[in-house]
Amino acid sequence: MRQTRFDGKGSRIRWTESVGAGPARVFVHGLGSASAVQHAHLGADPRLAGRRTLYVDLPGHGISDRPADFGYTLAEHADALAAVLDFAATGPVQLVAHSMGGAVALVLARRRPELVGGLVLTEANLDPDPPAEAGSSRIAAYTEADFLAFGFPEVLDRVGAGWAATMRLTDPLALHRSAVSLVRGSRPVMREILRTLPQDRVYVQGGRSGPLDGAEELVRHGVRVVTVPGAGHNVMFDRPEAFAEVLAAN
Repeated sequence: MRQTRFDGKGSRIRWTESVGAGPARVFVHGLGSASAVQHAHLGADPRLAGRRTLYVDLPGHGISDRPADFGYTLAEHADALAAVLDFAATGPVQLVAHSMGGAVALVLARRRPELVGGLVLTEANLDPDPPAEAGSSRIAAYTEADFLAFGFPEVLDRVGAGWAATMRLTDPLALHRSAVSLVRGSRPVMREILRTLPQDRVYVQGGRSGPLDGAEELVRHGVRVVTVPGAGHNVMFDRPEAFAEVLAAN
């Protein structure tokens, strides 16, 4: 495990890392999850062997610190991720980011383009105000006080055993503030950032999730949209061999 400070007050963001050559591959998890849980199993695929690989937990998630005076906005998460890449001296990396992590990756690529050589975004949040049934919207619907008082256990009961297992490792305050920021979206909005970035960009969609809104426009702006049949939101769990194939090709 490695760590570095991220907020000017001594709080530490942490990650696990495997050695290798070539441009580093950096995995970033979604809301209420952890990177090693979501992605470490892919390291066993021979097509992905030999690359330096980092599994980063965003502030408030997994093994990273969870300061109560941190905002947990998309921009602040992006700056914390930049602290990892600066400290680890990765050079331009391939960011592989899921859901909320994809929104964070897009903000980072805009703020610190020299750190990002390419992006593989798995069902990343591209637009503000997701549907009311989305996990982030359900969390953000609580006030912060209500979520801390009774909302967190209610959400754990509703999200299902798989997500609850990692959500329990997330600080409730960090979870709520992250969800609120995700629902609000970035400025400019994440979709606009994706359209205008110069880096190599791949968007991975699970076939069971239905068509990606605005896919044709993204393709016109140079984004490769890949649909993985038989997969839902968690493509890396539903079809790990197909997801590894996408990564190996990029």
